[in-house]
Amino acid sequence: MKRFFILFCATLACGSAWAENATRADGYTVHHNALTTDTLSPKVASAYQIQRSKQRGMVNISIIKDAKDSMGTAVTGDLKLSSRNLIGQKRDIPLREIRQGKSVYYIADFPVGHRERLVFELEATPQGSNYPIEASFQQEFYTD
Repeated sequence: MKRFFILFCATLACGSAWAENATRADGYTVHHNALTTDTLSPKVASAYQIQRSKQRGMVNISIIKDAKDSMGTAVTGDLKLSSRNLIGQKRDIPLREIRQGKSVYYIADFPVGHRERLVFELEATPQGSNYPIEASFQQEFYTD
C-alpha cells in the first residue's frame, strides 16, 4: 500500500496532468498540492486514515534538497500551514509526516465546501537550514 501512496504523491509532484506547484529557494524545492480526497484510491485512503470524500480537501507537501545531476534528496523540516478563504477566515492546518524509505511527505486533510477557494500559506524550514521558505498557493474545490 505504501507503494500506491508513493506513486500517488509522485503523480501530484511530477505528473503531466497536474501543473507543477513548487517553490524554489536557497537550494531547496518545496512541492505543494491540494485536491479533494475522493481522488485517492480506497487502499491509499485506508492506509493513511484519510476519509475519501468530495467534501474533504487534502494537501501534500515535500521538501527536496536540490542536487546537480539528480532529482535531489527528500529532507524533513519544520512546517506551518494555514488557509484563508475569500472572506478572510483563517484556519491553521496541522500536518502529518509520512516517511517511506528515503521519501518524506507532509499531508493534511480538512473539510471543504463546494466552490470554496482556499489560499494556503506555507512556511517550511528544511532540516539543516536556518531560513524558512515561504510559499503561497491556492485551490478551488468542487464538491458536486
